[in-house]
Amino acid sequence: MADRARDPESLEREIERTRDELARTIDALAERVSPRNVASRGVARLKEEAAQVTAAVGTIVGPVDREDPRAIARRNKAIMVGAGVALAATVLVLWGRRRR
Repeated sequence: MADRARDPESLEREIERTRDELARTIDALAERVSPRNVASRGVARLKEEAAQVTAAVGTIVGPVDREDPRAIARRNKAIMVGAGVALAATVLVLWGRRRR
């Protein structure tokens, strides 16, 4: 009964405020699920993870004396083995997904 006592102008203002809030919410959701924005977030995440992996590999391999050819060869070998393991793991994961 209290709702019926409210004046029509007050109800119209409340409805308009609710519509504005709903429009802002819908715009925010559309922005969030936009394919371009989803792709941008994915690329940013991949770049961040690649930077972390690069830093971790750099820490594991460690600095190399640029004048020692044996140290350079060992480092290059370690990098190639690591890249091969990463590639093999990626292929196995993709192959496993494809078989399902």
